[in-house]
Amino acid sequence: MGSATVETTMTRSGRMMLAALLLSATAMPALADGASRPVRTAPVHFEEREQTVTITGEVVARVETDLSFRVGGRITGWFVDVGDAVKEGQVLARLDPEEQKADVEAGEAGIRAAEAQLKLARANFDRQKSLLNDGISTRRDFDDAETALRTAESAREAAVAQSDTAKELLSYTELRAPADGIVTARLAEAGQVAQAAQTMFTIADTGPRDAVFNVYESLFFEQPSKDGVIVTLLSDDKIRTTGHVREVSPTIDTQTGTVRVKIAMDQTPPEMTLGASVVGVGSLAPRRVAVVPWQALSGVGSRPALWIVDKANNTVSLRPVEVLSFETGSALVSGGIEEGETYVADGTKLLRPGQTVTALEGGAQ
Repeated sequence: MGSATVETTMTRSGRMMLAALLLSATAMPALADGASRPVRTAPVHFEEREQTVTITGEVVARVETDLSFRVGGRITGWFVDVGDAVKEGQVLARLDPEEQKADVEAGEAGIRAAEAQLKLARANFDRQKSLLNDGISTRRDFDDAETALRTAESAREAAVAQSDTAKELLSYTELRAPADGIVTARLAEAGQVAQAAQTMFTIADTGPRDAVFNVYESLFFEQPSKDGVIVTLLSDDKIRTTGHVREVSPTIDTQTGTVRVKIAMDQTPPEMTLGASVVGVGSLAPRRVAVVPWQALSGVGSRPALWIVDKANNTVSLRPVEVLSFETGSALVSGGIEEGETYVADGTKLLRPGQTVTALEGGAQ
């Protein structure tokens, strides 16, 4: 391929990078084997660094209730929709009550029949008691009359209980809100045949609210700070509150590898409405780390490493280190090096083990 073809296919950024590399190569003095290579060095210094974790989540009600009818039937109407505010006792939906009304009427008729039987049994008992006292009736007839009276009384109590049950079932044809809240889900449609215990609505209580976050499992291996979590409204960072961990899901989401964590907010600003996006900032316990620039890192296999300078003879060796985390422009090294050692902060690209180096003036401190 000719030079003209190369020129037309090379991007502008590629030409700039190539020019920079050529200029660097031209400016770099040739070093003979064994010659000392100029590098910038820095001493290892450990400090206590407190890390923060920032995660995005949403505001949810601390108490959410799934509502369903206790009896089955055809829905004749629903009266609220998603987003509506409801009051305790408000009717949300209604079933066709004809079947339950018939049961109520049957129960009331059963009470009337039981009361008639009871009235007759009581009159017979009173008569047998009077005859027994006059010596006209026998003890056996009196006992039979008393047994009949007790049976009639029990039958009336059973009829009353059955009637009360029928009335209660009739009340179940109306689905009412158990508390003040907001409708977050509606699964009911007019004309639909609902089964008992089938979820029709979800109501979010208007009481305390939580901020919910999906946290990566690896964070649970870190020691958290005793301080709480700062929760900030994503759309306005001036709206914020504090909270603490209230609940941690015992399972891991197999798709995202995260764990659901609920933060109980100490106070909920009115701007943090249900479903609002929030940012949670938590602090981890301080760790002893050394801050090194990105360009100082090299690698040994799959592990990060630093070039360590032997102060006795100014030679370098590559040593694996443990990197706790990365920040903008720097890495936090938690192990593999010691306080006071010297590492190569810049100029590591052409180093080899045993290479003699010379620290440039104005090097990193």
